[in-house]
Amino acid sequence: RIIKTLCFFLEMVPIQKKKQQDIALERIHYLFLEAEKRFKDKPHLSHRYVEMARKIAMKIEVQIPRELRRRFCRKCNHYLVPGANCQVRSRKGKMVYTCLNCKQLKRIPYPPN
Repeated sequence: RIIKTLCFFLEMVPIQKKKQQDIALERIHYLFLEAEKRFKDKPHLSHRYVEMARKIAMKIEVQIPRELRRRFCRKCNHYLVPGANCQVRSRKGKMVYTCLNCKQLKRIPYPPN
């Protein structure tokens, strides 16, 4: 009977972890959505939302989706909006995002046509 209980417990752990990761991803998406809404009025609040989303991702050990990863600076945790606090250039097959707060560069390759 102890073996059955132990096996049952071991089977439940991955399910709980998966559920936890799903909840974390939902919250990360929501925080980025709120950061986008609030940037125009209160940019400091949108930067805080990005910090919170990153802390959630690190604690639960889940990756922030690719489309959201491009929206913040890894160095200063600022939410990036092209034209407002971010400069976007295309150079030699790469998109170069420059954070105007800390001057950090982010190079993202794109496929040639």
